[in-house]
Amino acid sequence: MTQTITARPDIPTVEEMLAAPAEDYMSARQLAFFRQRLEQERDALLSSALATTQHLQVFEATPDPSDRASLEEDHTLELRVRDRERKLLHKIDEAFARIDNGSYGWCEDSGEPIGVARLIARPTASYTIEAQQRHEIRRKMKGG
Repeated sequence: MTQTITARPDIPTVEEMLAAPAEDYMSARQLAFFRQRLEQERDALLSSALATTQHLQVFEATPDPSDRASLEEDHTLELRVRDRERKLLHKIDEAFARIDNGSYGWCEDSGEPIGVARLIARPTASYTIEAQQRHEIRRKMKGG
């Protein structure tokens, strides 16, 4: 899902974010950049959910059993995608809370900076790459 971020003078571009000095990490301008990015991602997900709801409400009469099965499978797949997106919406809300409380951009595990490049790629990240790998290994070892 690629979206263009509307240029605003108070919000840096991706290039400016990547070129920013270390002392600018999670400055007000950088937080504004990530807030805008998260808002755009949230808006796209909500729009997609609305489209799915409207699509699923349209009754399609299909007398052929194989057509009906195919349609049901399509609906099931669509609902699975929306469920993943619902979980992402929850992560976006958590990211907004971290922006508001000043912990956004800092690893929940180590307290180290997550890094601008990682946050640009995954604005909902709450761990550094190393901490995320450790977290996933622990989760697999627990069987969950």
